[in-house]
Amino acid sequence: MWQFAYLTFVIAASVAAAPLASSVPLAPSRPGAKPEPGDGYYSLPDPSSVILYSVRQGLVAVKRISFLYGEGIGGGPSSPSGALGQAYIAADSAICETELAVQVTIDSSDALVAMASLPKYNDLKTLDDYTKLYDGDLWKASSAPTGPAPGLLTNYTQDLLFSMERLSINPYAVRRLMLGRDSLPIPIDDAVVAKLTGGSTLADLLQRGLLFYADHSSQAKLAPTQNFAAACDAYFYISPANGQFLPLAIRSNVGNKLVYTPADSSEDWLLAKLMFNCDDFFMSQFYHLASTHFVTEVAYQAAIRTLSDDHPVLAILQRLMYGAFGIRPLAAAILLPPGGSIGKYFGWTGESAAKFSGEQYSNGFAGAVQGNYFLTNLRNRGLIDSPVGPALQNFPFHEDALVIHNAIREFMTTFVNSYYTSDSTVPSDPELQAWLVEANGPAGAIDFPTPATMKTRKQLIELLTHMGHLVSSSHHTVNTNQVMTGGGVLPFNPSSLYRPIPTEKGAKDIASFLPPPRKSVEMIQSQANFARPAIAGTSRTLVHMFDDAGMLARMTGETRAANERFKAAMEAQSKVIKARKFNSEGLSQGMPILWQALDPDVVPWSLSI
Repeated sequence: MWQFAYLTFVIAASVAAAPLASSVPLAPSRPGAKPEPGDGYYSLPDPSSVILYSVRQGLVAVKRISFLYGEGIGGGPSSPSGALGQAYIAADSAICETELAVQVTIDSSDALVAMASLPKYNDLKTLDDYTKLYDGDLWKASSAPTGPAPGLLTNYTQDLLFSMERLSINPYAVRRLMLGRDSLPIPIDDAVVAKLTGGSTLADLLQRGLLFYADHSSQAKLAPTQNFAAACDAYFYISPANGQFLPLAIRSNVGNKLVYTPADSSEDWLLAKLMFNCDDFFMSQFYHLASTHFVTEVAYQAAIRTLSDDHPVLAILQRLMYGAFGIRPLAAAILLPPGGSIGKYFGWTGESAAKFSGEQYSNGFAGAVQGNYFLTNLRNRGLIDSPVGPALQNFPFHEDALVIHNAIREFMTTFVNSYYTSDSTVPSDPELQAWLVEANGPAGAIDFPTPATMKTRKQLIELLTHMGHLVSSSHHTVNTNQVMTGGGVLPFNPSSLYRPIPTEKGAKDIASFLPPPRKSVEMIQSQANFARPAIAGTSRTLVHMFDDAGMLARMTGETRAANERFKAAMEAQSKVIKARKFNSEGLSQGMPILWQALDPDVVPWSLSI
């Protein structure tokens, strides 16, 4: 009977959308000490206190009865099931639907104005006509205070803008090719390469560690919509002449699999870049679904089933995963079904998008946990600390995300050390170890730490830092406001093309490959649904990632002080990003665009649809 009563309490309390009351008494700041169990503070389990530990384990067991693994909503790994699991989904769905409703009200109003302005767009006969879609204050309320990233509407023909999008707007597709490990997948005549690079061949570039590759050719296996996409792959290189990161070739992988280079006509080369950007935008959206949402949801589900509600690690995960279980139901209802947004605006169907995300997760490319730790992932792709070739002159994503990552790590270091007083306390925490077992077992996590590998506080800090990175700097680089300000901005970043992919060169009317006026406005409105301008400057921004009064009241004084330091670091970084301008060469962070996607006082502190 007591189990049923407790279950009722858990369902009501564990999934409440509102934070805990701030009237909870503050835990005393005791260096090197942890709160005592039973006094209202978060604590680690203490098996030596037999009765208290047995009660605590009994309550965890009750959660396991009612929080189960169910079929992945919209595909992919499991979603919560059971009475408690469904309660979590319901509570999180209410959070997501409320925030989305605010946004839809904003962008629906903007869409009406945009539709009424259709005559101003000259029927979108030229590429520059597409930039008028964002003229004046149009869409700025729903995208961001600046509208599309400055430079995207004026510098889109520049090769440097195209290549640097790979290191900012979507930094997850490109990798450095390594001699002895990688082949040269796209054939190009040496004379053409030499003309473009100042005398080098592909083999020279590979040997010197200057050649990079991005591969979207697997998209050719997906089911197409009425629109068109090309499943491109591409070479990029570090210029031996000036060190800039530049494009070298793009292959369409449709029909004759044409290979385009900057030596082609300006029209053909621009069309090739548009084709690649279609594929890259698709990849960024459905890779991120797997690499951030799927990965963190799986880890969180395992934590709910194994960690006591009094465990400080579960408290941190609950904060980071605010509203998370409500996102996939919305995606399944709005984006993925036949007639949904994916099928309307992309070149591949919603069913294909779900399949793509599931495969990206299950094959480990997006799903691996430790292999995708922030710096590990960048090293593995040769983007930082490469054993061959020079460093990238500019890497905007790394530059901005590193500040956030380091601040999260500093917070987690203080948090972990305030509860785990030595490395030996990590393997001796039975609930933490049970979480690792559960994640690697029933939850289906990939490359998650195991009890055999999680032996130190540093290793726990790295795992929790990664969870924070995934829900913040990783997610918001490609999604949320970034869809409207970067990744999906016309004319250069369409979600699909509206004429068949050419089977021979000689393209002329590039604008005719882009969506017609009404379709363009509808597409922009769909993208605006992802933006969260109402969050900017509020307690929902990244500045306040750990700034929950109820949670902090039950934590150590050291953790509360760490939160203040985190807030200060994020406020300082926000000022840096807001103050960015183009230099005398028309560049910012080495790009002809002003990239402000990771402003901590604009992006949310948790996942968002």
